[in-house]
Amino acid sequence: MTLSDVKALTFDVFGTVVDYRGTIIREGERLNQARGLQVDWAQFADAWRARYRPSIARVMQGGLPWTNLDALHRLALDELLSAFQLNDRLTEDEKVQLNRVWHRLQPWPDAIPGLTHLRKRFILATLPNGNMALLVNMAKYSALPWDCIFSAELVQAYKPDPRPYQMTINLLGLHSYEVMMVAAHQEDLRAAQVQGMQAALSRVHWSKGHTSCQLSSLTDL
Repeated sequence: MTLSDVKALTFDVFGTVVDYRGTIIREGERLNQARGLQVDWAQFADAWRARYRPSIARVMQGGLPWTNLDALHRLALDELLSAFQLNDRLTEDEKVQLNRVWHRLQPWPDAIPGLTHLRKRFILATLPNGNMALLVNMAKYSALPWDCIFSAELVQAYKPDPRPYQMTINLLGLHSYEVMMVAAHQEDLRAAQVQGMQAALSRVHWSKGHTSCQLSSLTDL
């Protein structure tokens, strides 16, 4: 099992390819201006994302029936709107639009050049916990150059459950060692390796409250 065996790269998307935190902050600040609000959107974004792991754990542990990520995000958003005293300040249409910010996430500055370079040699596919509609809309919105879109929703099991990784290997028609998982999250990479996949860490860097991701560091593959 060597790098020369790799034929496909599968990407976790949130934080690895797109900047969810920065996108939520920017859209939230525009909402502040439009509606005369004074929300700390950095705090809001962090609190929203902090509910992600507990939400998918509830599904996988049987506390909720299968629920896709859009619906889990909305459940978490409703909790946050109450916590931030925004429930009565936003219309239902504004709440729906805010929840769909996850469909409009902006890529890291080096993401599209990096992906475009990698696509010359490898099949590029998504493999996040996001639902299909979310991933398709995000790809169209941000012009992400995927060859194919896979989602944990297709097997109704959230990573690190083995089923999403096994599904992707099978659908690509490859051996597990010919597929490399790319993520900024160690748990995701370890779970992929258990299924025989190779793994690459995409590092996210924090500086003065801002984030950047060096996806281009993968181009030496």
